[in-house]
Amino acid sequence: QVQLVESGGGLVQPGGSLRLSCAASGRTLGTFSSYNMGWFRQAPGKEREFVAAVTWSGGSTLYADSVKGRFTISRDNDKNMVYLQMNDLKPEDTAVYYCAAPPPGVVVTNKVYEYTNWGQGTQVTVSS
Repeated sequence: QVQLVESGGGLVQPGGSLRLSCAASGRTLGTFSSYNMGWFRQAPGKEREFVAAVTWSGGSTLYADSVKGRFTISRDNDKNMVYLQMNDLKPEDTAVYYCAAPPPGVVVTNKVYEYTNWGQGTQVTVSS
């Protein structure tokens, strides 16, 4: 089992920024760089939706249209960390944000069902 722990959420005003972090650990983690990684979010009463993903090397990224140009996903394989820099936040970005990993070897994807390891989530609230 791979453990994923998110941090960095909070309350921010519209137009503000937050940086989310995700720490990966676990006996079965193996080589962190074997995993493509993703961020998802879930607002109250809505389904979990894809936000961003990054390949094992960090060389390629994928974003939901709603966050393109505002959010940036990155990773540090030496530290087993994944980050989500969120700029120009909007009230509609309010949600619980989850870090997730598909099994090693699965190509980078925006499909929720491809991800088998999930963190507990961190709340992001954008409000004035």
